[in-house]
Amino acid sequence: MDDSGTTAASALRAAHERFTTSADREPEVRALVADSWRRCAASGVRPDGGAPPPLRRTSAELDAYRRTHPLAAALPLLRELLGSGAADDGHVFAVGDADGTLLWVEGDTGAMARAERMRFVAGAGWAERQAGTNAPGTALELGRPVQIVTGEHYSAAVHAWSCAAAPVRDPATGRVLGVVDLSGGATIATPPALAAVRGAALAAEAHLAHPLLPGRDASRAGIRLSALGRDCALLEYDGRVLRLSPRHSEIVLALALAGRGLTGDQLAVDLSEREIPASTLRAEMTRLRAVLGPDLLGSRPYLLLRPVRTDVDEVTRLLAAGRVREALDRYPGPLLPRSESPVTVEQRRCLEQQLRGAVMAAGDTGLLRRWVGATWGSEDTAAWTALARTLPGGSPQRAAAAARARALDPGTAVFPQLRPHAAVLQRSRS
Repeated sequence: MDDSGTTAASALRAAHERFTTSADREPEVRALVADSWRRCAASGVRPDGGAPPPLRRTSAELDAYRRTHPLAAALPLLRELLGSGAADDGHVFAVGDADGTLLWVEGDTGAMARAERMRFVAGAGWAERQAGTNAPGTALELGRPVQIVTGEHYSAAVHAWSCAAAPVRDPATGRVLGVVDLSGGATIATPPALAAVRGAALAAEAHLAHPLLPGRDASRAGIRLSALGRDCALLEYDGRVLRLSPRHSEIVLALALAGRGLTGDQLAVDLSEREIPASTLRAEMTRLRAVLGPDLLGSRPYLLLRPVRTDVDEVTRLLAAGRVREALDRYPGPLLPRSESPVTVEQRRCLEQQLRGAVMAAGDTGLLRRWVGATWGSEDTAAWTALARTLPGGSPQRAAAAARARALDPGTAVFPQLRPHAAVLQRSRS
């Protein structure tokens, strides 16, 4: 971990200590984590790490349970997508059920030994109410992909770890079947790690939806939601295309991302940082049901009654597979760009970070040109700088890219002037 990462981890641990030792103190962390900490405190979870998560199943019970669990059918695929990489990179790969019980925990031998000391093992319960804030438990609590880093964990025993997790849903019903997780060091605290688990979860859902698998009802047509680069989402199903209002776009997106049912209170939090009166939300949901029909929108809790594919999922899946060019092809712009709903803002930022990171890491001139040529990338100083460095020396395009980077940030050093011997010495020390 570099100096900036060490500083951030220290700040998180300090915020954790202030919250857990001071009565009525507001958490000084991002909203998702703050809400989780409050739930943990209300549930009586110990923040000092002195009470490890419970073992919920014996070895014999676990073996029988795993054989019949729906995610067993997707386990070989999940191992291929995440398990082998986790073992190679010194991380742990885990799959849990919908209640947060870990079913399979695999990976690097050393990391497995460290995980065992905090009881991150098969059969242990890592639901938020049992283990505190953690990626698999909090992802299940919220019904969407989550990344938790170092001191954001509620239990101090987990502060050395970072983790990313995503729920896996039954493609026929939308019901959450379980969760897939990567846990480890600093590289798990990055956008690509979150993209990887989300892509793996989507791949597992696609695998489970295959009509040749037993017990699947292939006759139920799904829904496609397009919300990238547009203020009003498009909903496609049964040969129809609906253009939703901005507010209905936010609601349908929130339900699609959650995958499971949301109570009115949960949906209200996703839609606004301000309190939404229950009567106002009920009236809006009544209007939305009139648009969608009772066959698509359920209530108590609110949920979409058919499997949903979103264009966000498609871009994320391509990024997880390393297909950056295709992902950029499928990205017409930010997610509901004018929306200020918390869930939309969070997903918009996350997807843009993942895509930008993949473009920058690729170091491909064509991809960088496309990124800075788009509205959302036109003022990205780092991308202009990267583009200048990939272009041939002496070319007008290189000079133009470097000039644009300096115009955006006069302090930008596009081509650092180092003496040859100093440059060699610096590389040898790194």
